Amino acid sequence: MGQKTHPIGFRLGIVKQWRSRWFSAKDMPALLKEDELIRKYLKARLENAAISDVRIERKPGKVVVTVHTGRPGVVIGKKGAEVDKLRDELAQLTGKDAAINVEEIKRPEVSAQLVGDNIAHQLVQRISFRRAMKRAVQSAMRMGAQGIRIRVSGRLGGAEIARTEGYREGRVPLHTLRADIDYATSTAKTTYGTIGIKVWIFKGEVVEDVSGRTYSTGA
Repeated sequence: MGQKTHPIGFRLGIVKQWRSRWFSAKDMPALLKEDELIRKYLKARLENAAISDVRIERKPGKVVVTVHTGRPGVVIGKKGAEVDKLRDELAQLTGKDAAINVEEIKRPEVSAQLVGDNIAHQLVQRISFRRAMKRAVQSAMRMGAQGIRIRVSGRLGGAEIARTEGYREGRVPLHTLRADIDYATSTAKTTYGTIGIKVWIFKGEVVEDVSGRTYSTGA
């Protein structure tokens, strides 16, 4: 069997940052569970806000959540009313002070999570999976991605047997550690079964961060 490595986990600390940035010796399991709860809650609560990523940082007695979204207006609301409501809900959920930052995604066509969610949405509306994938590939390449690969698996087109189909364009070098590869999975719950979607987008190589570092051991 092929041994697949998660493209983001593989690059942590090299060209990718952790999605949760905090340290705890004692309460690690409880805080991890809380992170998962925050992410699930925000995904469900802001279903229509095109959420691509939720970053969590912790300070003593405080949680700072950064929401990366393709539609910041939906998250912020009129005069910031929605975001204030959301902050109060998170404070209630975690029992700590909460702060929310909203970051806009300028090019949603090259965000793997948003591409996957968009395809899932189209599949639920019974649009042909080939058409949805082709369109996503074309818009990503047009918006400056160097490569994209999409795979959908499940009962495609309502067929009796599940299968896997894929499209790719450009290059997606999964073995190159300095390659900035955005990876995400999404699920389409269609009437005839669940269809899984995987998206890999290659955005170029990160070279400038690597050069110029000096590692020295104590003399």
